[in-house]
Amino acid sequence: MGYGELIFLGVYFVILVMLSVFGLHRYAMAWLFHRHRDEVPAPVDRFEESSLPAVTVQLPCYNERYVIERLIDAVCAMDYPRDRLEVQVLDDSTDATREIAQAAVARWQGLGVSIVYLHREDRSGYKAGALEAGLKVARGEFVAVFDADFLPEADFLRKTIHFFTSPQIGMVQARWEHLNREHSLLTELQSILLDGHFVIEHTARHRSGRFFNFNGTAGIWRRVTIEEAGGWQHDTLTEDLDLSYRAQLAGWRFVYLKDVVSPAEIPVEMNAFKSQQHRWAKGSIQVARKLLWRLLRADLPLAVKLEATTHLTNNIAYLLMILLALMMPVATMLRLGHGWYEALLVDLPVFVLATFSVCFFYVMSQRALGRTWWEALRYVPGVMSLGIGLSVNNCKAVVEALVGHQTGFTRTPKYGIAGGGAEARGSWLDKAYIRRLDLLPVLELGLGLWFTVAVVAVLSHGAQALASLPFLLLFQGGFLYVGLLSLLQTSRLFRRASR
Repeated sequence: MGYGELIFLGVYFVILVMLSVFGLHRYAMAWLFHRHRDEVPAPVDRFEESSLPAVTVQLPCYNERYVIERLIDAVCAMDYPRDRLEVQVLDDSTDATREIAQAAVARWQGLGVSIVYLHREDRSGYKAGALEAGLKVARGEFVAVFDADFLPEADFLRKTIHFFTSPQIGMVQARWEHLNREHSLLTELQSILLDGHFVIEHTARHRSGRFFNFNGTAGIWRRVTIEEAGGWQHDTLTEDLDLSYRAQLAGWRFVYLKDVVSPAEIPVEMNAFKSQQHRWAKGSIQVARKLLWRLLRADLPLAVKLEATTHLTNNIAYLLMILLALMMPVATMLRLGHGWYEALLVDLPVFVLATFSVCFFYVMSQRALGRTWWEALRYVPGVMSLGIGLSVNNCKAVVEALVGHQTGFTRTPKYGIAGGGAEARGSWLDKAYIRRLDLLPVLELGLGLWFTVAVVAVLSHGAQALASLPFLLLFQGGFLYVGLLSLLQTSRLFRRASR
């Protein structure tokens, strides 16, 4: 074997080791979750009914004709004193959402609810700009935020407001639940991905004293916290993560309530899901560029700094994943071509460290939600493949953030879908907001074919080469699934055939 081949395999192994570090981080999160699992947060005191503070509930939306009325109805029906509840519909829409929202606002105004409709012709700052504009005229001492796809429960404010009896608490975040988990394989897999974040990561970070973030919705802020942290800013695509870190760096404490849930609709269409993931991945790197140096210089425990650094930068793993995807078939065939069957076992422990951590992490989240072992295990290969399949999309987001390429805030379309069944599965096909196709599925399918060739080549080497096959199949399946579904769901022929 020549020096070039040895260097290639050396670089390949270094990438594996770097990815295994992110796998170790999942183990660390799982360990912190287990260690603090019984430390359920409780308010230090409770407000008397007569002294419950004024709360403004902000509902930012942009072209949400299918869900905005549902959200307004749910918020206006909340169990909270009417004289201390204000609702702001912050509507930047350019379509029929405006008329639907205005009609719902007028209806609830007639029933005595303090609700206002605020429309901006100029979408400057996007969601952050809308929240900032609403805050200027809000009456509440506390501000709750719900995105249009959410359906908050009636007792949400009563379950969260009492934590603010502690003057150090600046924000309380609830766990997301999923209205349409059973709609399709895609929504099942997304639900598990989100459960890992909300059940394991948020709980572990909060209860162990690390930084965690407001998720843009299903949370409530102390108004002065927002103001003292510098307000809503729109120089990143994740204004929620940005404000969260600025507030915690200013000394405010946050509370996460795993057992208080707020149901929401998950994207049912692959391209909408990819758009959402792109925004989150790019925004986190933008926040890292903006705040990481300030974080590292802050007077904070080392454990807090290390975890926060990993939290803000972990999407860089998608860059490594793409490099790995390009190199893995070549590295596999190089070793097989030289008869190094045993060498496949050298990187096996590293693969296990990186991949088994994903299995362990997500199974743990599902078991914590009370699901059986079968329910927890059966979707794990799909979750792993979906994460791999997203790497082209999210790698693009990370590169854009690293080079400073600015893009606008792209909303995630929702269609008012809850539950599953054939009727629900087809109910979005004729609706507006379906995203147009871009070139990424071509790259995803290209990588899927690249791994198909590798799978065929490995099979031709007999039983001794089969140790590498499961990993190749995960990559092959992930890229083909994401790429094909992206193409099909934007196809008019597919939508007609699926009705």
